[in-house]
Amino acid sequence: MDGADFRRLWDELANIGPADTGGYLRFSWSDADLACRDWFRAQAAARDLRLETDRNGNLYARWDASPPPGEPNDGRAVLTGSHFDSVPHGGAYDGPLGIVSAFLAVDRLRAEGAEPKRPIVVAAFTEEEGGRFGVPCLGSRLMAGVVDPERARRLTDPGGTTLAEAMRAAGADPDLLGPDPDRLAGTAAFVELHIEQGRHLDEEDAPVGVASAIWPHGRWRLDFTGEADHAGTTRLPDRRDPMLTFAFAVLAARKEARLAGGLATVGRVEAEPNATNAIAARVTAWLDARAPDEAVLDEILRGFESKVSERAGRDGTGFAIAPESETPIVEFDGALRDRIAALLGGAPVLPTGAGHDAGVLAAHVPTAMLFVRNPTGVSHAPRESATDEDCAAGVEALAAVLRDLAC
Repeated sequence: MDGADFRRLWDELANIGPADTGGYLRFSWSDADLACRDWFRAQAAARDLRLETDRNGNLYARWDASPPPGEPNDGRAVLTGSHFDSVPHGGAYDGPLGIVSAFLAVDRLRAEGAEPKRPIVVAAFTEEEGGRFGVPCLGSRLMAGVVDPERARRLTDPGGTTLAEAMRAAGADPDLLGPDPDRLAGTAAFVELHIEQGRHLDEEDAPVGVASAIWPHGRWRLDFTGEADHAGTTRLPDRRDPMLTFAFAVLAARKEARLAGGLATVGRVEAEPNATNAIAARVTAWLDARAPDEAVLDEILRGFESKVSERAGRDGTGFAIAPESETPIVEFDGALRDRIAALLGGAPVLPTGAGHDAGVLAAHVPTAMLFVRNPTGVSHAPRESATDEDCAAGVEALAAVLRDLAC
């Protein structure tokens, strides 16, 4: 496997969903996502892999086991893959790299004549980013039974389309949404390859690394309410302006995270009536907070809520905070992590502050992650990057892991 081998397959997918910004718009159940799904089906068919779609819209391409006669086979699969969907104007590699690399790893194993003793399954999970319906890792969370199916069906995108409506328009049945314990029970391990979202590997001068843990993190909806009025006739002392409280909240989130040693970001905001010459009646925003452990995350949130509530009292505005998703710290399977790091010649082991489907499945099956070097360190933005040579090294690493676990 070399960079040219990787580039040939990568270019097939790179033409789906590009935006004028240089990033991608691949929201789940959109036309771009459906095109990615068609590409996945074509790749499965080209390799004579058995295609499956589960009740939550996740896709699977299965290479069935062929153990030598007399050797035991418990039928449980080694799962690998990632997701197609992007954040708005996100980078090319976050998600799709893991799927492309999984198909190429299968090619690599077949080229050397490997025969799996347990099935190898390439997966494409849906709505991992939560970029359309707001709940990250929705496909894997539904599969694991940690999101209520009825709540999921009612989720809406910014245009008011529900998940149920989007699925029906794409020919999928939202009434089937729900846990999939049989598939989880049939999985021996999950290994997700992903672009690194940081520059640790670049600083280590290593093309591939192994994940140790995912920081605890979550998303909280922030509602600021006030009184709409005219921007040119309402005296400053008479205003109940939620935008002031919101502005304070953005700075407070940053300060609390800095003092506690975590991360906090407000990257999405909506104002009503959203007029240049009007005082807002309501501001809705979303807080993303992450930390090395739950205690630090709790400290950030307590400090943030206390200070913003106090400021709202002074501004004469209303403030409410409600969780939309919360994920505790994920420690990946230690034995599997160490086994893979040793297999890859002592590859660097590093934590990550980003959430992944692997973090959801880790509570149910032995799970590991591989990271591919990202020279810019940028993710969720067009400057996210990786060299073809490093991506090829990632394919070789993933093939080695699958060979060790399944062949």
